[in-house]
Amino acid sequence: MEKLSMASTMFCAVVLAALAAAAGGEAAVVEHTFVVHEMNQTHLCNTTKIYVVNGQLPGPTIDITDGDTVVVHVVNRLPHGLTIHWHGVRQMRSCWSDGAGFVTECPIPPGGEHMYRFNVTDQVGTLWWHAHVTCLRATVAGAFIIRPRGGRYPFPTPARDVPIIIGEWWELDLVELDRRMHDGNFDDNPLSATINGKLGDLSNCSGKPEESFVLDVVRGETYLLRIVNTALFSEYYFKVAGHTFTVVGADGYYLTPYKTDMVTVAPGEAIDVLMAADAPPAHYHMVALANQPPEPDPQIPGFVSRGLVRYAGSSHNNNGLPVPTPLMPSQHNTMPSYYFHSNLTGLAHPDRHRVPMHVDERLFFTLGLGSICRGTNKTCERGRSPETIVVATMNNVSFRHPTNASLLERYYDGRTSGLYTEDLPDHPPHPYNYTDRSLIPPGPLEKALEPTFKATKLRRFRYNTSVEIIFQSTALLQSDSNPMHLHGYDFFVLATGLGNYNPKTDPKKFNYHNPQLRNTVQVPRTGWAAVRFVTDNPGMWYLHCHFEFHIIMGMATAFIVENGPTPETSLPPPPPEFKRCGANGLTQP
Repeated sequence: MEKLSMASTMFCAVVLAALAAAAGGEAAVVEHTFVVHEMNQTHLCNTTKIYVVNGQLPGPTIDITDGDTVVVHVVNRLPHGLTIHWHGVRQMRSCWSDGAGFVTECPIPPGGEHMYRFNVTDQVGTLWWHAHVTCLRATVAGAFIIRPRGGRYPFPTPARDVPIIIGEWWELDLVELDRRMHDGNFDDNPLSATINGKLGDLSNCSGKPEESFVLDVVRGETYLLRIVNTALFSEYYFKVAGHTFTVVGADGYYLTPYKTDMVTVAPGEAIDVLMAADAPPAHYHMVALANQPPEPDPQIPGFVSRGLVRYAGSSHNNNGLPVPTPLMPSQHNTMPSYYFHSNLTGLAHPDRHRVPMHVDERLFFTLGLGSICRGTNKTCERGRSPETIVVATMNNVSFRHPTNASLLERYYDGRTSGLYTEDLPDHPPHPYNYTDRSLIPPGPLEKALEPTFKATKLRRFRYNTSVEIIFQSTALLQSDSNPMHLHGYDFFVLATGLGNYNPKTDPKKFNYHNPQLRNTVQVPRTGWAAVRFVTDNPGMWYLHCHFEFHIIMGMATAFIVENGPTPETSLPPPPPEFKRCGANGLTQP
């Protein structure tokens, strides 16, 4: 892996010109209808009930131009409620359409309908959409493509762009999976990884290989791969044998071009890469491999999917030669992820995207596990005891998600008593050696740090506040990385590091010149990440880890951003299509 040595000043000039090119058509209203329903699909010799949109897996791609307005009519034909979240869309002054279940709205009831309407401006690249109630995002998800105005990219226009949706195949019903995890059972695992819904030929049933995703290419052309990780459980490594990538964007913003032979994509992330079809015409395998922390972390099986890059003019049987397969890292080697993410930088942000140099609020969030006693017991044995339920925490608080009310609706109405408090701690209650891996297996020190509690604790900010957050992954009961996603905002990723964050020396590593602008930051395993943003979007905004088990376990909160001094800096009333919560915790007809 290496940074491109091309003259970055020329590249920056091109991107600024591209961003300024407003010519090429007026903004449009792009409408879709999403019918969410059950469908049977057979893999690995078993037929499984899955949940899909319009009969598609992955779901339909939303394809718009910067400046367009999106209208999506959602028809819920499932036997339970759901919402749809537009992951990474800024939702400026449109928090009502964010689609975060029980945060910005109550779920759409069975048989119900809902319309989402929002504008997308000053974002270009790849985002995605997904269900945001229970574990349904494993199959109810799809790409959200935003094209530049005037059609000009800050790189050679690709021959074609192709969404690469990396996911997981679950044989267990996803609603049942959610129920089990809420009961503290985290022993279930997917059976395979998927690439665009295909398990690939490494999985088989009675000796017959599963169907693979096939990307047809023409030698000499370049393809823009829009790689999205929709998985519930794992970060993924992605490679194509005999080919390299140039990373050019992530999370709806351009990056300084970065050349690599492997992409690392965490749950919630969207990475844009150029792949030149410059190999001899033949067949080449693409591989998506999940990475997992090594022991003594709790171990889960390895998940992998294999697809195919097929050149035009190549023989059906690849001339009788074996199809090349890329050499992948060890499943338990998480360092390539750290190096990949730390080598990415932003590209020539316009003046409106300058890093705030003054900081009004500094937060230090530890991310880890803890436990609560089962039932009504006040005391219990710790150390992964059957007397406890393991939960996830931020600053030793495990978030209690509402189940019958919308935080945004109640905040807007001024009816918050008994629903939440605004006292999420700025720092952990007891400093300790956060990355001491002896805390992973139960022991005396771990047991002393393990007790926690559940509560709906939020954090309030004034409008136009400069906020800095240090996310610190810990080794308490596990040493997972943590892909932290903030709704309604993008933040500058100033730096990441391994070990414990040092407030005296680590700020010297901050990149104020060209940091990435992201909506999801991969906080390294037993490491830290520093991000900064300005609260310029009033509303109620969900912050959470994008590992589904961490969300359910409580690694989450919400930020309240107050209105600014003018109507243009304030959250407007709910739009006419917004449906309020009923007494049953679902939206009213």
